[in-house]
Amino acid sequence: MPARLDPKLVEKLLDLALNEDLPAGDITTNSIFSKETATARITAKEHGIIAGLPLIQHIFHKLDSQISIQLHVSEGDLVDKGTSIATIQGSMVGLLQGERICLNVLQRLSGIATATYQYVQLLTSSKTKIVDTRKTLPGWRYLDKYAVTVGGGWNHRLSLSDAVMIKDNHIKGAGGIISAVERVRNQIPITAKIEVEVTNQAEILQALAAHADIIMLDNMHLAAIKAGIETIGGQAKVEISGNVSLESLPQLANLGADYISVGALTHSVQAFDLSMNIIL
Repeated sequence: MPARLDPKLVEKLLDLALNEDLPAGDITTNSIFSKETATARITAKEHGIIAGLPLIQHIFHKLDSQISIQLHVSEGDLVDKGTSIATIQGSMVGLLQGERICLNVLQRLSGIATATYQYVQLLTSSKTKIVDTRKTLPGWRYLDKYAVTVGGGWNHRLSLSDAVMIKDNHIKGAGGIISAVERVRNQIPITAKIEVEVTNQAEILQALAAHADIIMLDNMHLAAIKAGIETIGGQAKVEISGNVSLESLPQLANLGADYISVGALTHSVQAFDLSMNIIL
């Protein structure tokens, strides 16, 4: 089930996009058209998951509240090449001014959702969840992570304020895992969980001694991951992270980890191919 979009956060992002593309109007469109109306259609040009449909109305209604949108698919649907996604009717000026922003949003979010779906499908027989990272487009993290949920994935922390994750540089600066965990535990509510990043067996033992709630096995080879999960033995939740790909995922799928985090879901987005054409 996709996360629900917060209208206030969406408005801020779309206002930024519109101000970026229309700082002083559209000199081409405004020179050619005035009160003409038209119909446009958004069409999928490849196979994948559609995400971002709730944003279409937000975008076009900021330009012209009289524009009407008819959706032909639902958020999260798996579509084929040639599928009609939406029909949009209204002023030619509004349609043309909103076209690129609409496509940019839909193509990025659908690309993330489609990539996530591909990873999730490789874990259908596993208890392990695919989760995202903070490797997102600056300013777009909220929408990037929303798209992950549309594709069937799960969100890790949204920001540094959301959860404790003690990483390698924290550990170096604090003088070790146990010291870092102790410092954190003295500052956070007793209900907060602590995740610790480890890279070898010795660090796993330290994280267990510190009673970490989640242990992230970071950039470890397959044999070390298997040994690490065995050592943890259910004493903490396990996250696998680092260089996870569609090719490597089948080897990791049934090792018993609780989570596999994949930065590529959002840091290496391949835009989903869509077109918007005036059909008059």
